[in-house]
Amino acid sequence: QVQLVESGGGLVQAGESLRLSCAVSGLTFKWYTMGWFRQAPGKGREFVAAVTGSGSSTNYANSVKGRFSISTDNAGNTVYLRMNTLKPEDTAVYYCSAKIWHPIDRPWSTGEGYWGQGTQVTVSS
Repeated sequence: QVQLVESGGGLVQAGESLRLSCAVSGLTFKWYTMGWFRQAPGKGREFVAAVTGSGSSTNYANSVKGRFSISTDNAGNTVYLRMNTLKPEDTAVYYCSAKIWHPIDRPWSTGEGYWGQGTQVTVSS
């Protein structure tokens, strides 16, 4: 059974940092592209960042490029999202997702792959 469990969300002030974690089990990590997506109140789910299971390639949304960093651990079962210089517009529920053999240069829809339950990030001004 595939499980993706996010943690690390919380309430921070603008300019501060957070690190989200996604514990992954039940799949062969190296075969998957791992991604972080987010959904703000009243908006659709949007792509944030992705990394290949090997950790060799990454992709970022323009809105977070230079501020956020996605990575994996050497054991191949955790995906991280380091978020620096947070802004109020980063407030959203953040979701971890995994899709097998997906190209790193484009996101996937909510109907594809595996998804976690999400973790809330709130940035106050």
